[in-house]
Parts: sequence; C-alpha cells; structure tokens
Amino acid sequence: MISISLCMIVKNEEDVIGRCLESVKDLVEEIIIVDTGSQDKTEEIAKKYTKNIYHFPWIDDFAAARNFSFSKATKDYILWLDADDVIEQKYQKIFLELKQSLSPEVDIVMLPYHIAFDEQNNPTYSYYRERLLRRQAHLQWVGAIHEAITVMGNVVFEKPAISHKKLHPSDPDRNIRIFEKLLSQGKKLEPREQFYYARELYYHKQYDKAISIFQTFLKEGKGWQENNISACIDLCQCYKALHQYQNALDTLFHSFLYDTPRGEVCCEIGSIFLEQKQYQKAIYWFKTATKQKPDMTSCGFFGLDSYDFIPYLQLCVCYSRLGDDKTALIYHNKAKKCRPKNEIVLQNELYFKSKNMI
Repeated sequence: MISISLCMIVKNEEDVIGRCLESVKDLVEEIIIVDTGSQDKTEEIAKKYTKNIYHFPWIDDFAAARNFSFSKATKDYILWLDADDVIEQKYQKIFLELKQSLSPEVDIVMLPYHIAFDEQNNPTYSYYRERLLRRQAHLQWVGAIHEAITVMGNVVFEKPAISHKKLHPSDPDRNIRIFEKLLSQGKKLEPREQFYYARELYYHKQYDKAISIFQTFLKEGKGWQENNISACIDLCQCYKALHQYQNALDTLFHSFLYDTPRGEVCCEIGSIFLEQKQYQKAIYWFKTATKQKPDMTSCGFFGLDSYDFIPYLQLCVCYSRLGDDKTALIYHNKAKKCRPKNEIVLQNELYFKSKNMI
C-alpha cells in the first residue's frame, strides 16, 4: 500500500482547517502545513493534527508556496488540498481502497473536484484535478496565480472526490492584483494566464478590456481546449452584459471549433433565444443540451445541471409561454426529479397545482 503526505498552504483559515484535517487525518501518513502569514488560530488548530508546520513568506506566488510545501514531503505520494476542501465520509472508504490498489508506477492520480452543490448536497459543478502525485516524479507547480501542474507520465482517473466547501469569500481583488503586479513588472502572460486574467477582468465588470484579452487569447490559438471553451462562455457573458447579443451568439458557436457542443454552451444559446422570445429556437437548443453527455475524463469544467436540470427547467418555461402547459408539465416533472427541493421547482409546482394539473 502506498503512503501519502498531505501538503497544504494556508493563511487565516481558522474557520475551516480543522474540518479539512479531520476529514483526512486517517487517510494519510504525514500532514505538512505551510503557513503564509496567518494572524488567527490557524496554526494553533493545525498543531492538533501535526508537528510539521512551516512558515513561508507570502510573495504573491502560489506555485512557489506549493512547491515549498512539496519539498517537505517524505512519503510515496503527495496529496494537496486547500483548507476549505474536505473528503466527505462517503468518499473516505473509496480513498482507502485506492491507497491499497494503486500501482506505485502511477505518476498522477486525477480525482473529481466538486465545487458547487444542490439542495441535497449533490454536486452540480465538477472537474478533475491532478490530486495525488508520485513524489519521486518531482512534479512542480507553475504559475503565480491559478497555479497548475503539467499533467504527464502515467496518469489515471479515480473515483474518490474532493469537495470544496467554502464558508467565507476570499479577497475578491487578490487575483487581479497579482496579475496586474506581474504585468507592471513587464511579464508576458502565458496563454493560460491570459485566460485567467481576462476572466478576472470579466468578474470585475471590466468588460471591454476582458473582451479584448479573451479575443487575443482565442486568436493566438495556444490555449488548452477546455480553457478555449470556457473563454467562449465567459466572452459571451461579457457581450451579454453590453447587450451585444449577436456577438454573444457568434462566440458560443465559435466554441464548436474546439469540441462537440457542450450542455453549458447549448443552455447559453437557448437562454439568449428565450430572452428574445424566440421560443422554438430556444427549445431546440435546450433539447440539444439534454442529448449531450459530459466527458469528465477530458478534464473539462462541467456544470452538471446544464445536461438535465437547467434545460428541463427552461423547456418548462418555453412551452408554458407558448401556451402548451401539458408539455410544460412534462419538463417540470423531469426537473423535479433532478432537484425536488429546488426553490424554482417548488414555485412551478404551485403554478401547476393552481391550474389543477397536479
């Protein structure tokens, strides 16, 4: 059976670090905590779980901090987590089974990362991340912000998921501040950094600037497929914010150059037509969304609701506005099956009851 070092970088995480370490303490042989400047009880809580606590001065470089944490590991494999991540109980047994069965020749284990959840704690947004790394492969993080490890060697995809359970928002300006610091120092952003910088501009409602950088990123054609698709979706949102709906549609159709239609893209196209009261066109695209299947092993970013719940909900709306409540009820029931406790589903339930249809 393999042995595992858990490596974490933390700062002011007293609200969540105990929850994280409690969920993983029986799954790993070594816990390494690198504190980058906490001023709360983070270190005090961490000491209940490990003596391996180190300090690393924060230099606006996530990769540097993570690589430092990896340098302290001594076991066969390295598991990395953020303080607001947990391995939920239903996945802990699967994780232990993976430890027993994993071949020592595997370099990288990709595990699902669930980052959004519905009313019943089912994941609604997931993707795979490089999560368990063979220490002797000497893999290194790159990127001051939105850091990543280049996936190479013997890679496998496994089942135990990591769940991101944020309790409080992080500094909303941190990422854009780091990017602008890099630019002020004359750094030329790599394609992946271009994508994430444009996304930060979009989040900060700097739409014109975000559009320009997204366009450059896509035109240069050096981005990873999944970032290209995500860039098209984000670029669409920028255009929508500026009421440039034809540009938004053109951008979404552009995403088909990179892969077959994704449910997320089909739902965005349908939503634009729905907003414009072009219900038949909207119906076509929402139905198309339900026919797609997310290929999780592509390492794409999948909003799982975009393949069933959201299009069902929107199809209910489209048919109701066309005066076809009988068909609308069919799609309401499909949405209800996906998320029975969703607030909108409950409201629609009352609507159909008021019409004596259920």
